[in-house]
Amino acid sequence: MAEATLALLVRYSDPTVFVRLGAARLTTFLARHSHGVFGAAKSAEVISAARDSIELWGADGIDFAELAADIAAEAEQAQAITAQIEDMDERIANLYKEADPAGIVISTPGVGPVLAGVIRGRLGDARRFRDLAAVRAYSGLVPFTNQSGQGNSQRGLTKAGDALLREALFIAADGARKVDPQLAAKYVRLMASGRHHISALCHIAAALLVRIAHCMRTGKEYEIRDTKGRLVSAVEGRALIKEHHTISAEVRAARRRRTVSTGPKSKPDHARPVSPGVPTDPVGAQGAATGAA
Repeated sequence: MAEATLALLVRYSDPTVFVRLGAARLTTFLARHSHGVFGAAKSAEVISAARDSIELWGADGIDFAELAADIAAEAEQAQAITAQIEDMDERIANLYKEADPAGIVISTPGVGPVLAGVIRGRLGDARRFRDLAAVRAYSGLVPFTNQSGQGNSQRGLTKAGDALLREALFIAADGARKVDPQLAAKYVRLMASGRHHISALCHIAAALLVRIAHCMRTGKEYEIRDTKGRLVSAVEGRALIKEHHTISAEVRAARRRRTVSTGPKSKPDHARPVSPGVPTDPVGAQGAATGAA
């Protein structure tokens, strides 16, 4: 629990203080700030780690009091930022309820109050579009088509739509594929056909957008169905995915081995994120590797 961790670092960052505090008082502190999640077991773990630190550095190895002061200052800043984020999330959730009182968007698997607010806000009223194809075009989750006298070719996505909407859909797609068996089956097929994870997720994001827009246009909540069309719960969907729609170890290993050419002018592999976080526009990072389904 982040709240308990930060509170502990602000109040007791010095390992010698942990030892003097004792298990009973530390247990009470952790239980209060973690809302009962942490108890005696976590208290004993913390005290054991504190003793190990004292033994490792010795009496003259490090000034624990000075270090504790620095840690406490950083933890206080983290507490303030966390509180601001929580307040903003609450505001977003309240505004979303006003914009979508029926809760259509938030009924989608992989979508919470914040993502629901982003999708509803950036997409607007889905009934304003001519059809579902127009909704996809608005998002930019459609392939760029190059037409000439010799024929047509498709490469990458147009990326002509709302980048924030695409990002929200991309994040939601990763959660939805773990609950909706139909989306999970599509993801497995894409990965097996040679797509990279992010490229496959962009296809799932496009499919998810169409489903969300359909629900908004009809006024019905999202329905999770298996590959045979049978209505299932979220729990049943996860179980079906675990049993029937998982990526094999061989396919995952093959995707991890994908690299670009090693020539002197080789370009970076944009199919992989350069950091563990989600890129600002994951669809935009795909280039030719990410066509629409």
